[in-house]
Amino acid sequence: MIPILILAAGQSSRMGGRDKLLEVIGGEPLLHRQTRLAAATGHPVYVALPDARHPRARVIADLPATLLSVPEAAEGMSGTMRGAVAQLPQAPAFMVVLADLVTLEPADMIAIFNARDAHPDHVIWRGATAEGKPGHPIIFDASLRAAFAELQGDGGGEDLVKPLHHRTYLHKLPGQRARFDLDTPEDWAAWRKSNP
Repeated sequence: MIPILILAAGQSSRMGGRDKLLEVIGGEPLLHRQTRLAAATGHPVYVALPDARHPRARVIADLPATLLSVPEAAEGMSGTMRGAVAQLPQAPAFMVVLADLVTLEPADMIAIFNARDAHPDHVIWRGATAEGKPGHPIIFDASLRAAFAELQGDGGGEDLVKPLHHRTYLHKLPGQRARFDLDTPEDWAAWRKSNP
């Protein structure tokens, strides 16, 4: 089985004191939704949090997910990925998913798993928008795991991904699902107005 790593250790710094991963969608907090949908794929789910006592941990306590305490998250996205990937179990590959993609569905994750099976000559398999813009989820081959230990700054995995463009398979997902997130209270208000 390929583990799914949900990156949920960010600070929601643009939310004016609110936590976007605790914003409610369809009656459940966003992080609960994302974790539940990931678990629905049948793959093991790991959720990266700043620490095990973070309020986000409580909202997914009822779900079959393993919490990863990642103090490196204070450094930014690269720190989160470095600290979380190091804690994943050994596997042929691993999937990384942003926790705040509000329209992502289990079918999208499964589509990327299927893309890996269909295109085994690549080392990265990545979701993209309908127009082909790269996004999430992303599956990394196990051969790339050691490179995560070198990540620095807030660029996340892009410094690792860019040099491997020729070995990356992009799979288009419906609409903007691969990239659509909500970072500010205004974003959330506008989205809720059009998605009551």
